[in-house]
Amino acid sequence: MDWRAATEPEPLCIFGTGDLGRSLGQRLLQSGYRVVYGSRKPHSCGPLPPGTQAMSHSAAAQSAALVFICIHREHYNFLETLAPQLQGKVLVDVSNNLKKNLYPEANAEYLQRLVPGAHVVKAFNTLSAWTLQNGPSDANRQVYLCGNSAEAKQAVAETATKLGFTVLDRGSLCAARELEDFPLQLFPEWRLPLRIAVGLTAFFYFYLLIRIVIYTYVQKGDDISFRIMVSLANKVFPIVSLIMLSLCYLPGVIAAFLQLYRGTKYRRFPDWLDRWMLCRKQLGLLALAFAFLHVLYTLIIPQRYYVRNRIAGSTILLIKENKTSAFDSALAWRSDSFLSTGILGFGLYVLLGITSLPSVSNALSWREFSFVQSKLGYLTLFFCTLHTYLYGWNKFLKPTSYPWYTLPGYLLCLIVPTVVLVLKFLLLLPCMDRSLTRIRQGWDRTNKVDDGEKSLLA
Repeated sequence: MDWRAATEPEPLCIFGTGDLGRSLGQRLLQSGYRVVYGSRKPHSCGPLPPGTQAMSHSAAAQSAALVFICIHREHYNFLETLAPQLQGKVLVDVSNNLKKNLYPEANAEYLQRLVPGAHVVKAFNTLSAWTLQNGPSDANRQVYLCGNSAEAKQAVAETATKLGFTVLDRGSLCAARELEDFPLQLFPEWRLPLRIAVGLTAFFYFYLLIRIVIYTYVQKGDDISFRIMVSLANKVFPIVSLIMLSLCYLPGVIAAFLQLYRGTKYRRFPDWLDRWMLCRKQLGLLALAFAFLHVLYTLIIPQRYYVRNRIAGSTILLIKENKTSAFDSALAWRSDSFLSTGILGFGLYVLLGITSLPSVSNALSWREFSFVQSKLGYLTLFFCTLHTYLYGWNKFLKPTSYPWYTLPGYLLCLIVPTVVLVLKFLLLLPCMDRSLTRIRQGWDRTNKVDDGEKSLLA
């Protein structure tokens, strides 16, 4: 009996029996902890994880040295009356607010002021109840914490580690407001890519609307506004997809030439280039989404009334004139090559998207991930660019392709990917590749000059 009492773990206390409190208690139980709940109504607080015990706040606080505060800030006032029972305890504040700057001070700082004798640690507020209930996975592995007591933070860090999370210490309790703002951020890494996607889509949509629909109505008097829904959209989606895919690889090429120009890798890139490189994954995923839309819109082309009507009309006309359309071998080659490169490009596109998922990328070594995202990525860009060139073929030679002296959309979208592929080809030249490899392995042109000057002086 004495041995069992000695090995029985010390209980952890949770104030709050809501979704987060119940999920946290369930996870603690699965990790081998004893859990007690503090509630205003211990006998009617709703279903709790089996194996836990509910009691009053005062009794629960006295039974544990570490207390999780899983209640909203509006209900913190009663904790001031429990200051004697919470003296010397570690209070883990997991609360969040509905919006930023709602209060003049962080919730954790307010809690520390209410219970000055306790050691308040801000932690677990960036995790959802679902994550706590199902365990850490992929991007939900990190637990940020901050506090003024190193011993208290160590106790919370050990608990988080035992639950399977990675702990990141953000310093003193002054960082609590920053941690409380984390869950309130709405796709911060997606804002620039989304703005680029929306901007490109709007520009090319209205540009093609003017070239195709409005020009036809003004110059010929024909109303083809029905093409806005499918035909026009199916021209915009591949254009935006190809440009955004090329924008994923353009910053890497710019960075390589910048390193060659500087002769070192130890100087920071400009801020705009840093921000651009950090959002490449989001740019690629949005590009893949536009590619999917292009594929889906292409698949419904045979079902459109306009297409079926045109096919039926041309067939009837040939029958009436007793003619047959001649088979064009060159056109067949171009059509098959166009479709083949599109299929290959889209297949590699999907592979890039799959390997960017955390669950997949975590199972790959760095060399494997780099091979897929870099080597196969440029191959994807090549196939998609070639697909667009085959689509245009010799259309740019026809004067009718330039209504109101405007360039076709596919010509405009080829500018950026062509530049990226040409610059990448230059980097693959042996002289350029050797220099860049040496620089990335640590060679510094400035240090070499300095060493030469020192040897001459000696």
